[in-house]
Amino acid sequence: MKHKLFAAILISLAVATVALAAEPVTPKLTDKLSRLLQQEMRSIQAAMGTIHTAMVTGEHEAVARNAQQIHDSFILKQSMTEQDRKDLMAAVPNGFIKLDKEFHKLAAELAEAGKMKNTEKQSQLYSEMSRACIACHGEYVSDRFPGLNSTL
Repeated sequence: MKHKLFAAILISLAVATVALAAEPVTPKLTDKLSRLLQQEMRSIQAAMGTIHTAMVTGEHEAVARNAQQIHDSFILKQSMTEQDRKDLMAAVPNGFIKLDKEFHKLAAELAEAGKMKNTEKQSQLYSEMSRACIACHGEYVSDRFPGLNSTL
């Protein structure tokens, strides 16, 4: 009996955690933060496309340059006031910030792999970056991307 009760509690907690984790952050953002995030995402999307083409054509310098631009693309950070920072921290959970930092770290590693002309490592890191995009969009922007109903 204790095991069934314990299992039921665990299942309830898991369901509650999933429900909480899946809550989109978009409605919680100020208009300015929403615009800045969208601007940064468009910039990253363009760079990711360029990186893919450069990877498959052996243009290592272009991989390195564009990956470094992603790493350095903290449009939010560069354009935010102190109040914007407070608003962002109030709107997004720690997991969002963690995913963002990991993504930019991967971009720096990809830039290094481009400089080293290591195509295999570039491919691996590009895949990891793509998975990070999917995970973040599925978890925190599911209202904009309903087709990403689960994270990787």
